[in-house]
Amino acid sequence: MVSKVDRSVTGLIAQQQCVGPLQLPLANCAVAALSHFDRTGSVTAIGEQPIKGLICPEAMARLSVGEMLTNIMWAAISDLSDIKCSANWMWAAKLPGEASEMYEAATAMRDMMITLGIAIDGGKDSLSMATKVNGELVKAPGALVVSGYALVTDICKTVTPDLKFPGRSQLLLIEFSNKHRLGGSALAQVYNQVGSESPDVEDVSLLKKGFQVIQMLINKELISAGHDRSDGGLITTLLEMAFAGNCGLEIVLQEQVDIFSYFFAEELGIVLEIEDTNLDEVTSFLCEHGIEYLSIGRTSKQKRIDIKVANQCVLQEDMPKLRDIWNETSSRLELLQTNPECVIAETQSLRNRKGMSFKYDPIRQPLLKSPSTNISGPSVAILREEGSNGDKEMAVAFHAAGFRTWDVTMSDLLEKKIHLKEFDGIAFVGGFSYADVMDSGKGWSGVILHNKEILLQFEEFYNRKNTFSLGVCNGCQLMALLGWIPWRGLDYKEQPRFIHNRSGRFESRFSVVKVLPSPSVMLKGLEGSSLGI
Repeated sequence: MVSKVDRSVTGLIAQQQCVGPLQLPLANCAVAALSHFDRTGSVTAIGEQPIKGLICPEAMARLSVGEMLTNIMWAAISDLSDIKCSANWMWAAKLPGEASEMYEAATAMRDMMITLGIAIDGGKDSLSMATKVNGELVKAPGALVVSGYALVTDICKTVTPDLKFPGRSQLLLIEFSNKHRLGGSALAQVYNQVGSESPDVEDVSLLKKGFQVIQMLINKELISAGHDRSDGGLITTLLEMAFAGNCGLEIVLQEQVDIFSYFFAEELGIVLEIEDTNLDEVTSFLCEHGIEYLSIGRTSKQKRIDIKVANQCVLQEDMPKLRDIWNETSSRLELLQTNPECVIAETQSLRNRKGMSFKYDPIRQPLLKSPSTNISGPSVAILREEGSNGDKEMAVAFHAAGFRTWDVTMSDLLEKKIHLKEFDGIAFVGGFSYADVMDSGKGWSGVILHNKEILLQFEEFYNRKNTFSLGVCNGCQLMALLGWIPWRGLDYKEQPRFIHNRSGRFESRFSVVKVLPSPSVMLKGLEGSSLGI
């Protein structure tokens, strides 16, 4: 799903779905900045465990709250008590026995939240989750989705699941339950079972203390990577961290354990990656605060997964092969929705992809500061039209680079409130002028090309020797339709046009571009840089 939508609109997205060198969709939480000029932000995360509700509705409710916490804990929030939640109930409450189960689940959630010191301030109920089909009653299992959100003190201190120091870090397991129950697990589901004993949260105070300790470690910047084990169990947690980090694992458990329950139970717990140089400080800190942990292994530069239990090898496999299996469902869905050739090519390339690397001289990096009226640089019109959505971040980017930025709409030009002769540059912003469809730049270009006075303004601006222009996304389409790119004077048949891509759908991908020598005023001094876009 993640490549089908634009995940970066507003320029305030600090943590979206994808993480690591291969940009795999494994983020625990979502983080957005509150301002372009500050590090404060907001975080949101979700908890839901519907299968557990088939065994015990109260356990399902507690685990849903717990999963939300083990997802939201990876961002540096202001305080645990500042977390607010939206609770969405989906239940066939009108059927016999269902309302009482929902009541028990709600009561269990309430009691847990009182102990944690967090609250619900909204939500939505769907209480008619049953219907008759050909005389047969079909009902959906009772489910609760807990969405948590809180203030983030520093968006740069968000911890992601991808392993970052292969061969130079240890893995620590912190469990919030000393049991390993398989009821409602993914493993049970694979064998067409539900189970009779659900995981649960017996010690809410331990979860609360663990949350606060992890927050302190995040603020000290001592955790390299972290992931919860609420979906799929410990084995899934470890593998996903390796998949995202594009590296291997060497897991060693000294004591004999029941392999299935230990690795597949979906009890609340987390895994930390700690760089070797920080290990003593982290373990001492955990002991000092009464948080038990288990060192379960190391990361490895070799892309292999090796797991030993009591000196017996229980798994030894190439990491890329396991990642292919993990990715198989997504690939099958993609085959039904887009050009199969693109899906096959991407699936094959994932196995050998090395990830992205960047080169950027930090001396050239502008420092974001609060808006100032003392800037004396070139003036640039941040031009937008109905449907544009990239104007705010475009203005901030130019401001950070020392330009005097002006918010200009096409209506301003049409109503003669402002004239392009007042500006040194134009930035045509992204978005969907008039429609969120392919080639929607036609609507914007029509406003210019079919108005003689407006067209004359743009022609005069283009022909001035001291002006520049930049078009992004929809704005780039507009520049092509105006004949501004690659340059004026091309024959109509030679003028480039935007056409459908090979995949046949919108693609949101993180890419790397290398800046070559160029006369562009926007790229001077950046030659040789490799930038992520």
